[in-house]
Amino acid sequence: MYLPVYGMLFSELDVSGVYLLKMEPRHDERGHFARLLCEQELARQGLQGRFVQVNSGFSPRAGTLRGLHFQQPPHTEVKIVRCTRGAVFDVAVDLRPGSPTFRRWVGVELRPDIPTLLYVPEGCAHGYLTLVDDTEVIYFTSRPYAPQAACGVRYDDPAFGIQWPAPVRVISQADRSWPDFSSSPFGLAWRS
Repeated sequence: MYLPVYGMLFSELDVSGVYLLKMEPRHDERGHFARLLCEQELARQGLQGRFVQVNSGFSPRAGTLRGLHFQQPPHTEVKIVRCTRGAVFDVAVDLRPGSPTFRRWVGVELRPDIPTLLYVPEGCAHGYLTLVDDTEVIYFTSRPYAPQAACGVRYDDPAFGIQWPAPVRVISQADRSWPDFSSSPFGLAWRS
């Protein structure tokens, strides 16, 4: 017997344009099947639906922080993030000066047993903290990675006041070294 796949539910979070996407899995004796991404459903919500790259990140240790990353114009990108193993606290920070939620952040826990994804729009920095060992995430991006446009903000920058749920134990030197938002070239430019 054929069972049609359910769609997705969209909940906008406290940062403008950031959505929690909830899959509606179909269950039967084999387990479940769910739609992970649908260009038409995203377009009906006014969201980017075309993605050109899918990335995977694996972290063996809990307390690993990756981010907060974004790409500068004209390479800004939308991301959709799903945790496929372990658990993460996934964060989006609004860096869009004209946005009503400029400099606000939102964080959600993503795990494989909760059928959710995080939609991060252009102009937001993104990062995550692993909550358990052996954690993996996949994320779809609307543009290919452009190393010359790669940028970031510090995970502990007082301009944002992100409340991470666990200590940061592993972080790259690059992510530790991003300048304060208020004194960085892109922060200064965005304030004017």
